[in-house]
Amino acid sequence: MLAVFSGQVVEVPAELVAAGSRTPSPKTKASQLVGRFLAASEPAVSVQLGDHGHLAYSHTNQALLRPRSFAAKDEVFCLFEGVLDNLGRLSQQHGLSSKGANEVLLVIEAYKTLRDRAPYPASFMLAQLTGSYAFVLFDKSTNSLLVASDPEGRVPLFWGITADGCVAFSDDIDMLKGSCGKSLAPFPQGCFYSNALGGLKCYENPKHKVTAVPADEEEICGATFKVVEGSTVLTALH
Repeated sequence: MLAVFSGQVVEVPAELVAAGSRTPSPKTKASQLVGRFLAASEPAVSVQLGDHGHLAYSHTNQALLRPRSFAAKDEVFCLFEGVLDNLGRLSQQHGLSSKGANEVLLVIEAYKTLRDRAPYPASFMLAQLTGSYAFVLFDKSTNSLLVASDPEGRVPLFWGITADGCVAFSDDIDMLKGSCGKSLAPFPQGCFYSNALGGLKCYENPKHKVTAVPADEEEICGATFKVVEGSTVLTALH
């Protein structure tokens, strides 16, 4: 799956920008990245979000236990990969029909509860999701982005910066390497990014800062992430 957003939507960690500047390498523009994904993933579903971004996914090379899905409802668009172990219980909680419920629709409904019941904490909503997953959700009505990965990082997710300053998310690191250079990192497990809720945060410690640390020169990715409290590192994230 691939999601690309303009710099007006996503404010990436400065450390990730610095990682790409420290070790310059070739990059391409977001439009070229999208074109390359669609060419390599036929047949694919592709959705243009105006000037804000682009969502695309395909079932090509899909892992058996990590199905990909997409849904749009009430101007909320979501890409989801993986499975939720507690889908049935959460579907009942959010008033979804047991026959029509699936993971991507559940995440949209859970997000709408979060949005409409502010200050309902995002960390509480995400902590309720049990399973293996990564998702990218965009609310076009508010230009809000929510990206999350499960606490164990069972579904790979990466993010990076394209040549024209857009931010791309994908489950395929090879898809991003040629477009993002060293401005590329694994999206930290057990964390979420929200442009409306203060950037990058950890589910378990939402008040603690998640910071990017430049990786060694020989590493493919330019940074790794850690949860810190003051000067103390609480958790290293991969």
